[in-house]
Amino acid sequence: MKKKHLMIGLMTAGFFASCNTPSTTDAPTSETDSTEVVVEETEEEEETTIDPNQTSFGPNKVDTTIAISTEELLAQFEGKTELEATFKAEINETCSKMGCWINIAKEDGETFRVRFKDHFTIPVDTEPGTIAYMSGKAIQDTVSVDMQKHFLEDANASQEEIDAVTEVKYGMTFIADGIEIVK
Repeated sequence: MKKKHLMIGLMTAGFFASCNTPSTTDAPTSETDSTEVVVEETEEEEETTIDPNQTSFGPNKVDTTIAISTEELLAQFEGKTELEATFKAEINETCSKMGCWINIAKEDGETFRVRFKDHFTIPVDTEPGTIAYMSGKAIQDTVSVDMQKHFLEDANASQEEIDAVTEVKYGMTFIADGIEIVK
């Protein structure tokens, strides 16, 4: 169990680091591999333009015909640690910095986070209330205090709200490999 928490913590830390700073080198993969790859950054990489008519994002195309509701997703996930699914939901909140995550509201007023596999993004101006179809995997996740604060910063939360986070959070996260936004 401790190994699982450690692995989840390491994956979370990697995601946290990737959301803040672009990598300019690939780290060696072992002690004997010390090859360094330098990536040149250009102004084009700084600002990615997304076609305003684009509705499909991520490495996989979403089959909207097999989508279940958010309530069905949550019911099917009950008691599990992971579940492959495609579901339809109303976006509650979008990362205002890069569009690298969204929140989905549950019936009880709480939300769960949808992160995007391989860190693909959607438009940051995607409005709350937008309907989207997502495919991927629901997982039980441990979200560190630092990651929770990072998400709140991305959401332009007040410093008071950020400082109020003091405990690790356990719950479902959905890792989407594709999202189809309904316009």
